[in-house]
Amino acid sequence: MSFSKLVKKVKSEVVFYKGLLKDSEGASGIEYAIVAAMVAVVIAGLSGGMGTTITTLFGTIKTALTPAVTP
Repeated sequence: MSFSKLVKKVKSEVVFYKGLLKDSEGASGIEYAIVAAMVAVVIAGLSGGMGTTITTLFGTIKTALTPAVTP
């Protein structure tokens, strides 16, 4: 994929997600969180240095949300 096609795709995705943010019918906090996570994954994929940081961040969130199992 050429750089110009990639830029067009990213711009169209941004327009799409901005439209989702303006849509108030049936919107909930979890939907916005999912959109934010998808954007973070795209950014991580496009920038190699941030990938490790974002992976660590999601790992920390997963650990915090996973209940501790006690015997």
